[in-house]
Amino acid sequence: MNFIFPKNYNYKEKLFGFIDYSTAILDTIIGVILYFIINLFIVSTNIKIYAFISAFLPFLIISIIGINKESFISVFKYMFKFIKNQNIYLYYKS
Repeated sequence: MNFIFPKNYNYKEKLFGFIDYSTAILDTIIGVILYFIINLFIVSTNIKIYAFISAFLPFLIISIIGINKESFISVFKYMFKFIKNQNIYLYYKS
């Protein structure tokens, strides 16, 4: 089967069909960091599992769904650029 994609279609390869690879890598890195932080402070295995799920699940859901159908990483890029360049204003030609 040959599929014809329009030229204006933005094609991105995705992991499991719904998450970008860059977002999956970012989620994995944050999950590993969170795992090590929880391992340092909590002793009980059940509490470790509950703490990891309650801390990581909201982040994972937001990264999969996105913010206004934008990629999670692109939103962070926009936020970083705004924080870095707060004095830049939009110019409207009258």
